[in-house]
Amino acid sequence: MSGNLADFSGDIPGNYDRGLGPIIFAGYAADMARRAASGRIPSRVLETAAGSGIVTRALRDILPASTHVTATDLNSAMLDIARAKFGADEDVVFQSADATALPFPDESFDMAICQFGVMFYPDKDKGYREAHRVLTRGGRYLFSVWDAHRHNPYGRIVHEVIGGFFPVDPPRFFEVPFGYHLIDPIKESLLAAGFGEIKVSVDQQHRRVADFSSFARGFVFGSPAFDQIRQRNGAEPSEVQEAVAAAMRREFGGEPGLVSMQAIMFEARKA
Repeated sequence: MSGNLADFSGDIPGNYDRGLGPIIFAGYAADMARRAASGRIPSRVLETAAGSGIVTRALRDILPASTHVTATDLNSAMLDIARAKFGADEDVVFQSADATALPFPDESFDMAICQFGVMFYPDKDKGYREAHRVLTRGGRYLFSVWDAHRHNPYGRIVHEVIGGFFPVDPPRFFEVPFGYHLIDPIKESLLAAGFGEIKVSVDQQHRRVADFSSFARGFVFGSPAFDQIRQRNGAEPSEVQEAVAAAMRREFGGEPGLVSMQAIMFEARKA
């Protein structure tokens, strides 16, 4: 395995799905699916950076059976976790694909969706252009990004605690998910890609965490930070996990603790 910022391989996808999915992703996935089902129902939906299929499952549960869903991700190991959540009779196709170079013809979908994936695109503008290209005229693009660390204290804690173990060369993975949140530049990129009718909303949610050790394991063992820790001398991932859990208990008042989080939701339309 490598330390690539987008490398979710080995046991990482399973730890990601179990440790983080129910707490920080499922609520936003349900909201994303409700947005997708509002207004004109799409007939062909593309999901990029689908990960372990949390949004995919929510989409399939709320959209009509006649809606075809194509779920893509750069990491095949993530898609293996996602596939296991669906029966053979459900109309979902999984395909490995780079969101900045989609293997689909122009105007193949009438909706494109991406939850918390755009931050990892090496060329975000190209990702927006690709989403625009594969959408039909009038098609909608729905995506979300995390707000800054100050609005997501759990992310700040993980980043600071991991960095404390490696002051000379700190792992920087958790800078990425929370580092792409300035609304105006994102809107400008969407406009440059050809989108219009851009709507933005800030969505704060709260979750009760019964076991901070399990939650911390999701961050340490369920992200590329795991490899970044192993590649450095100074601490074992299990040691970092317990330090993260202890810091979260202090911040959120023990177990069960109420954790706040904040995302920014974008909706744009192809003219």
